[in-house]
Amino acid sequence: MLYFLNELSDGGDIFNLFRYITFRAGGAFLTALVFGFVFGRPLINFLKRKQIKGQPIREDGPESHILTKAGTPTMGGLLILSALLVSTLCWARLDHGFVWLVLFVTAAFGIIGFADDYAKVTKQTAAGLSGRLRLGIGFLIAAVAAVWAMYLHGLTDAGSEDAALAGRLAVPVFKDALLNLGIFFVPFAMIVIVGAANAVNMTDGLDGLAIMPVMIAGGSFGIIAYVVGRTDFTQYLDVHYVAGTGEITIFAAALIGGGLGFLWYNAPPAAVFMGDTGSLALGGALGAIAVATKHEIVLAIIGGLFVVEALSVIIQVAYFKRTGKRVFLMAPIHHHFEKLGWAEPQIVIRFWIISVILAIIGLATLKLR
Repeated sequence: MLYFLNELSDGGDIFNLFRYITFRAGGAFLTALVFGFVFGRPLINFLKRKQIKGQPIREDGPESHILTKAGTPTMGGLLILSALLVSTLCWARLDHGFVWLVLFVTAAFGIIGFADDYAKVTKQTAAGLSGRLRLGIGFLIAAVAAVWAMYLHGLTDAGSEDAALAGRLAVPVFKDALLNLGIFFVPFAMIVIVGAANAVNMTDGLDGLAIMPVMIAGGSFGIIAYVVGRTDFTQYLDVHYVAGTGEITIFAAALIGGGLGFLWYNAPPAAVFMGDTGSLALGGALGAIAVATKHEIVLAIIGGLFVVEALSVIIQVAYFKRTGKRVFLMAPIHHHFEKLGWAEPQIVIRFWIISVILAIIGLATLKLR
């Protein structure tokens, strides 16, 4: 919205700065950060008043959680989402379809998460909404987003090759590799978005564990969005140009700002949990950005921590049903390390380090051709 202030510029004044994505990304970051600091404590106090018993804790979870985390309010994701949405709407160009696509997925998955958190708090159960209902609605949202993305990828500017991207999957490292999935791109993109949403949701189990990897992945995809949205960078790096994705950088910057504002209160010992409200929304956002920028495979690298967390649950459940035995002491895998005697901060910080390493590897695919 503030982008249009550049129309007041004569080319050499402060209003001219609003033309630049980098300037507006900085503004989005600061806006979301300040929003988090200002409204964080009032929101936590409000949630404490409304959630008398706080977040229900899994009875089969680590014993320490029952003692230390019981009663902590959830739905803290409302703080992140509010900061993220307000900041993006203020600083991004709202005439770009990809911005609205990512905002739609983020808000829609946030609503699913809120409904799930609300059910847990009001019924005082760790179950929440049924898994089938959550997945069904999630896939419906993802289907809309996937078709929308195909449409946006098919829009062609003069002299561009955007139309060649519709329904195609870009393969990192291999130069000009585009796999034509056709209509099957829709179910593929659906799996990416829903998978990312639920993988982040599974990772959110320790204080500060999920939000930092989300910010790292969001920042990485902010860089990718900026690069693939500029013809000069795509020509130099020999990656596929996707017109309009540069504005997603604003969203990514707001995500980092809002995430830091939330982490201030989520750092151990957490004063609030993000809940499914935050984890499903942020995971869905990462999936949507990956689909928009044609870097779905790279998401599996940058978000490798989320992939491992999700796989640990899948492997545990499948193996237990088949043999009656467990592969891990407890799933998701961060609980396995808790059972081994690792301290919570030790697990969290080491997982953060892994996320940084994976992000660097993922970003390296922009140059490796």
